[in-house]
Amino acid sequence: MLREPESFTTFLDSLRRFVHERLVPQEKQVAQSDEVPDDVVRDMAEQNMFGYSIPEQYGGLGMTTEELVLAAMELSQCSVAFRARVGTNTGIGSEGLVADGTPEQKQRYLPELSSGRMTGSFALTEPEAGSDATALQTTARREGDHYVLNGTKCFITNAPIADLFTVMARTDPDNIKASGISAFLVERTTPGLTTGQPYEKMGQAGSPVSEVHFDNCRVPASNLIGGIEGMGFKTAMKVLNKQRIHLAALCIGPAIRMLDEAMEFVGNRSQFGQPLMNFQLIQAMIADCKTDIETAKALVLQTARERDEGKDVTMNASICKYFCSEMCGRVADRCVQMFGGYGYIADFGIERFYRDVRLFRLYEGTSQIHQLNIARLTLKNAGFEPGR
Repeated sequence: MLREPESFTTFLDSLRRFVHERLVPQEKQVAQSDEVPDDVVRDMAEQNMFGYSIPEQYGGLGMTTEELVLAAMELSQCSVAFRARVGTNTGIGSEGLVADGTPEQKQRYLPELSSGRMTGSFALTEPEAGSDATALQTTARREGDHYVLNGTKCFITNAPIADLFTVMARTDPDNIKASGISAFLVERTTPGLTTGQPYEKMGQAGSPVSEVHFDNCRVPASNLIGGIEGMGFKTAMKVLNKQRIHLAALCIGPAIRMLDEAMEFVGNRSQFGQPLMNFQLIQAMIADCKTDIETAKALVLQTARERDEGKDVTMNASICKYFCSEMCGRVADRCVQMFGGYGYIADFGIERFYRDVRLFRLYEGTSQIHQLNIARLTLKNAGFEPGR
């Protein structure tokens, strides 16, 4: 749903200029330094990028799902590091608080997240609980007016720089099901919370990721999201259902950028006495890329609109994430192929995108997990009860 289509079009035009004039020129520096410069972070904060989906009453823009995915398609047409720097605030790191937080929790933290004064992070995955998230082993034991957290989280985006963590932990050690899990807001300065060394990754330079450790970490009971035990997994699923649509949109921007750069290359490079773009096999790859991108756009926009209408988009969110992440990988592979040997050389940048987008098929649920989810829900909707 677009609340004010004309003004939102103006917003997108402004965002597009900011991406191409301010962020794209910084890509090489970010790749070399493995961090987003502070002055760029400040400029992104001034653009209210940290608060896209946070309600207006807390300083955000209160975007609808459709508005958020349209903005994501523009913002992601540059290095993924810029999107990742703000993405945990405007997405996975704030959505649990927006969805289920108490009024006091929202008032305390959402203005800090929407302004970028605090960086959020979402801590669900563990060494022994990845795709099987309900198997998490981090515990939260009630002691008076505090909970004591113990455990380790892994692959946590922005953990090395985060100020506030949304943490899933088991409050009922005798309940191994989802209903034994609760969600907490944990500030970085809380004694007992530490983060590991940032991982050395294949791609996504500038987006720090690490483990998070809780060693008798005492968290005020007032930081239990929603004030109710046992609701944490439901909160996590609300977060992930929206985030999967958001991430699907974030797969579209890089695909657009890669195709644009590939067309620029084949339009200006000649072989056998003519531009590469004249060869039909090159044209076939361009056609396949364009078809993939436009199909992804239609799917994501339709699902976003359905979510805004209050419809259950659990399965379609999985379809979006599965299709769009795989689509982006296909586009990356074709575009490197169109560049030929130059696609393997760092000077051209296409190899960086090729490495960066590989992660899309792994986080927020692997492609294989989404295949299983989609099949299970499709069978269930047809009246069948599939086994595991």
